[in-house]
Amino acid sequence: MHFSHPDARYLVPDGADLANALARTTHMAVGAHPDDLEILAHHGIQACHGQPDAWFLGVVVTDGAGSPRSGRYAACSDADMQVLRWEEQQEAARIGEYGACVQLAHPSAALKTCAPEPVADLAALLAAARPSILYTHNLIDSHDTHVAVTLAVLEAVRSLPQDQRPACLLGCEVWRDLDWLTEADKVALDTGTEEDLQAVLLGVFKSQVAGGKRYDLATLGRRRAHATYRASHAVDEAQGLTFAMDLSPLAADDSLDPAAFALAAIDHFRAEAAERLNRLQRLT
Repeated sequence: MHFSHPDARYLVPDGADLANALARTTHMAVGAHPDDLEILAHHGIQACHGQPDAWFLGVVVTDGAGSPRSGRYAACSDADMQVLRWEEQQEAARIGEYGACVQLAHPSAALKTCAPEPVADLAALLAAARPSILYTHNLIDSHDTHVAVTLAVLEAVRSLPQDQRPACLLGCEVWRDLDWLTEADKVALDTGTEEDLQAVLLGVFKSQVAGGKRYDLATLGRRRAHATYRASHAVDEAQGLTFAMDLSPLAADDSLDPAAFALAAIDHFRAEAAERLNRLQRLT
């Protein structure tokens, strides 16, 4: 497969050729940066881990430059960080037994300026992989590059014939929790009981967690909190949860506007909050 950026690269941990690795994909995730896959798509990683008939494909869209750094990483240049973060991503792919991991190596600016190359690369990967479930960022994320990646994913999906599109497209949380969504708009993803695997996958990215951002502790804590605080009158049904917006309607219907779709979820939350307040308040 030809990718548009000369620095694009891939790893197939079990040594299969890339074409076969893509063709066996069942679960696919597209993240903006190295370590986003492990935060947003552990549900898919866990579903495929150790399974002979389920394979996870992880795609990192950007080159990994520009991340905050401190301590022993403070003097690292952007070029150094790109190499280091790809090495970390490869290690996560090996530990997580991914079917394949691809880094498209586009600069963040290319996503935020709607360059066509990332969309073309994603469309080619989707056409080759044909996943049944696709994870990416959500449309209400507070990180510009994350939202830009989601829009690129939607554009890539919509460029494919209907019978080649994933049946399920989920917009998952990273830079904004989605616990506030109404139950009708929220998809709860059980992250499983293997917290050791989760911790190892997140801890692999030492340039981030030891470089000034404890994504490992924050992510595991958020998953535990979601599981406990999801229901006030029931015992916990899962050890950890991540939440997602179901973006499948946007993948199936090209006439739907992504912005209107996302803002409708905010309207639903507002209506739910208003109903509760109006029903319970005594002060006028």
